[in-house]
Amino acid sequence: MRFMTPKRIAMLSVHTCPLATLGGKETGGMNVYVRDLSRELARRGIHVDVFTRSQNPHLPHIMHSLGETGRVIHIPTGPEEPYNKHKIVHYLPEFVDNVLAFAQREDITYDVIHSHYWLSGLAARELRDAWSSPGQEVPIVQMFHTLGHIKNQIAAPSEREPQRRIDGETEIVCFADQIVAATPAEERQLVEYYGADRRKITIIPPGVDTELFHPHSPEEAKLRLGVTPCDRMLLFVGRIEPLKGLDTLIRAIACLNLSGLKEPVRLAIIGGEPEASPDEMTAEMARVQALCDELCVGKLVVFLGKRSQDTLPYYYSSAEALVMPSHYESFGMVALEAMACGTPVVASQVGGLAYLVRNGETGYTVPDGDSDALCNCLTGLLGDVQLRWTLGRQAAEYAQNYSWEKIAAQIVEVYQELVK
Repeated sequence: MRFMTPKRIAMLSVHTCPLATLGGKETGGMNVYVRDLSRELARRGIHVDVFTRSQNPHLPHIMHSLGETGRVIHIPTGPEEPYNKHKIVHYLPEFVDNVLAFAQREDITYDVIHSHYWLSGLAARELRDAWSSPGQEVPIVQMFHTLGHIKNQIAAPSEREPQRRIDGETEIVCFADQIVAATPAEERQLVEYYGADRRKITIIPPGVDTELFHPHSPEEAKLRLGVTPCDRMLLFVGRIEPLKGLDTLIRAIACLNLSGLKEPVRLAIIGGEPEASPDEMTAEMARVQALCDELCVGKLVVFLGKRSQDTLPYYYSSAEALVMPSHYESFGMVALEAMACGTPVVASQVGGLAYLVRNGETGYTVPDGDSDALCNCLTGLLGDVQLRWTLGRQAAEYAQNYSWEKIAAQIVEVYQELVK
């Protein structure tokens, strides 16, 4: 049977824009995923419209930033400013109505709806109902990126996901035509906690932009960043939130610098807003900064705040290892970016990280929340330059399997199966 490649995709990312600066409260791997997948689909000649909630009235509502056939469309939905994502659910009818009005004005029909995160999945159902005709239903492909049930198993009471999210995810699992899971672990979670039909799940990991993320010599990278060549650096990249386990890493840094290393090792933290006023600083940022002072490592831990993605390859290449002490990661795209740059990864043995980081081959995994085990692992890695070089080379080779060209081809196959 010959499959038909869809001509137009409606990509939904309701609560966060794929063009947003990384490292903010609601920006991370999902933003990168939506942006890079859409760019690769556009490169293949597929028309992709990414619909996202407008958060800035001064930005154009239509941005041609994803190639000749790719657009990001900012849809007015509630307050046109950053907003609590858990409250956006109340504005989904407005989002849907404005997407429908846009498509009608442009006289556009879509072959597939590809929704990301639970809010987008609920919007996708309403759009499908409006765009479908008898005998011609527009299929929905859903990717969750994270799951509320799993987050709630480890989150502090103040960080727990609302029941509305759990209910929404359960509904989406039932009505989505196909679900893309990043790892076998996510597939198991969807079946066990949500009763998903395994026949509707396809395992396709996220990709990495191997043209942007590739190895640079540490000397060149440090020169680009203005870092002293002899400085030794570990790196953390991500949102500053309790689930990321930064306190475990900071305790490991305190232990590390008491372990007899000849030169001090600094930790660079990319993400968040470390210079925010006390009234505006997030509770987690304030907590980890206070922990640095308590453990007397304030001079060894540098909070860099947000950084553009174009600079990240130089940070990865400058670092002796990327550390991801997360309590939960559905995949861990930051780890994949670092590996593509030839940087070993030391990560918690949880979720997607346990699947992605090949222990002893591309880096190491350590027990979640165990700062002593993390310290011991880092001590061994920092003390063996040949080991770091070997792991880094193998990591860069392994990351080639995740190029967006290869990953997007698998996504297109999912589309083709649905529109045949």
